[in-house]
Amino acid sequence: MIPELGHFTLILALILAVAQTVFGLVGASTGNVRWQAAVRPAVAGQFVLLSASMGALVYAFVTFDFSVVYVASNANSALPTFYRVAALWGAHEGSLLLWGWILAAWTLAVALASRNLPEAFASRVLGVLGFVSVGFLLFTLVTSNPFERIIPAPADGRDLNPVLQDPALAIHPPILYMGYVGFAVAFAFACAAMLEGKLDQVWARWTRPWTTLAWAFLTVGIALGSWWAYYELGWGGYWFWDPVENAVFMPWLVGTALIHSLAATEKRGLFKSWTLLLSILAFSLSLLGTFLVRSGVLTSVHSFAADPTRGLFILAFLVVVIGGALALYAWRAPLLKSPAGFEPTAREAFLLYNNILLVCAAAMVLVGTLAPLIADALRQPALSVGEPWYNTMFPVFMLPLMALVAIGIHAGWKRGQLGRSRLRILLGLGIALVLGLTLVYAGYGPGKWLTPFGVVLAIWIIVSSLFDPIDRLRRKLTLPRAVVGMTIAHIGLGVGVLAISTVESYTVERDVAIAPGESVVMGRFAYRFDDLEAVEGPNYDAVRARITVLKDGKPVATLNPEQRNYWVQRQTLTEAGITSLWNMDLFAALRADVGAGRWSLRAQLRPLIDYLWYAAGLMALGGIIAATDRRYRTRPLAEEAAAAERAGASPA
Repeated sequence: MIPELGHFTLILALILAVAQTVFGLVGASTGNVRWQAAVRPAVAGQFVLLSASMGALVYAFVTFDFSVVYVASNANSALPTFYRVAALWGAHEGSLLLWGWILAAWTLAVALASRNLPEAFASRVLGVLGFVSVGFLLFTLVTSNPFERIIPAPADGRDLNPVLQDPALAIHPPILYMGYVGFAVAFAFACAAMLEGKLDQVWARWTRPWTTLAWAFLTVGIALGSWWAYYELGWGGYWFWDPVENAVFMPWLVGTALIHSLAATEKRGLFKSWTLLLSILAFSLSLLGTFLVRSGVLTSVHSFAADPTRGLFILAFLVVVIGGALALYAWRAPLLKSPAGFEPTAREAFLLYNNILLVCAAAMVLVGTLAPLIADALRQPALSVGEPWYNTMFPVFMLPLMALVAIGIHAGWKRGQLGRSRLRILLGLGIALVLGLTLVYAGYGPGKWLTPFGVVLAIWIIVSSLFDPIDRLRRKLTLPRAVVGMTIAHIGLGVGVLAISTVESYTVERDVAIAPGESVVMGRFAYRFDDLEAVEGPNYDAVRARITVLKDGKPVATLNPEQRNYWVQRQTLTEAGITSLWNMDLFAALRADVGAGRWSLRAQLRPLIDYLWYAAGLMALGGIIAATDRRYRTRPLAEEAAAAERAGASPA
């Protein structure tokens, strides 16, 4: 009866989500204090019930309850315990349950942390989150019940997709969803502010830490997915501009614009229109990504389902959410004007320029992702938008963005006063030119024509980020967490741009047919194919190669790429062999037996690629540190709002 209990608690969670929505929104609008007081218990109850539902499904997996269709479709008696737990989110139904549980967790966190907010505003925020939860729980129960039974139960299951049987991908979905779903909090704060008509700086301060945390989780989630693709799929790349990769990347780009727009709104009361629209757009793109992954309209290795009925449900929900939010925005548009101004070289101006470029980049990715669908709907010839389009168009927006970041770091609020920072700007640029051009031309060689620009801009951002904290330390001033977090995140950005510029220009790759005893030479490195051995895992057998990598004739690493055959699903996968040096990865993938004792082998030298993952970690760490700044943790925000009211702050 455990699966039935899980199903029952899921239904009860939906009922509490409806109560949370009604009590929150109606209670705040009518001033009913009792209804507002009931919102937080509904939030806590929903989280407990969804946790019980999750526990029931995990129990079904761990105990091999193959009478549950979802378990029978995604587990097998030979599947290791770790992957039996991770199988919960390995396919459509369970991943939706995970989505609902993470949304409940975010909502509970907001409920606990919002006790210092005005009660009516907090109720509206929780009410909007309840509405989103109703949509997803209803979707789960109506179209995607993970507790559906099959009678008679099969003797064994079909096993988890072998592609998902990997530690990185096992933890990738929860972290990615923490970011995806976290943007619902920014969306809820924006809707609550529009409902209340108080679009002031205090509202932006309430919203900012939640948005930054969601962005940090999404950054880590994207990096994990990219890392998995690099070492698991056997092709040696880290980003393919796959439609589902794009669906995750677009909210990240818009979220990056949002956290910077919130900075201007909090500091100067500017960009209210931008901030509201970006809050709506970030969550809307998260919903669009959900639609693309689960509707079957696009083909991807990351897709969960191909059911048009499910896709229509999400599409309808997307229309309701976007339509309702935009209607609220149109209603409150007259309140969004601000009397504050700024000069074209002020920090506000640089934030605006950056936001325009980030939104344009997201729009470009959106066009490339949806263009094949639009062409098909209009009965036009098949249209394919691939890497060449993105690799050509994306730098058009990113190169000027990097230059603006490097300069804008030095700008002051309102007046800019870049003249005072002229020495820092020129010194940073000079250091970047010397180091960057030395690295390019003395270290690696000319490369692609954009390479020097990317490397110099990356180093310029890193150097520019260090001036302010070093100056504060020199003057024995305290470094606020917001400054520390911003500095670390911008350094991470620079490191990431440096890694991408280098790896895209200087990767050396050879695809060869090779037999044991033979070698493939790439510059100073040689990959010697020593031998093969048969190995057996818990639910697969494999052929493992031993490849010795020599540099100038001396061994520096041993790689062990595998080709695995999973018994149940009869699927063959490549497991790359990788050794990371301080400045490059040595990569080998065993691809296929081509006969006559020879194997197809892909060998690569990937310079600085590991720094791409380090960069993502730095950016996420910076975001987390900034979100814990003391100004979000000290003076109760309700007192701050009251002080603003006493000072005669206008709702606009």
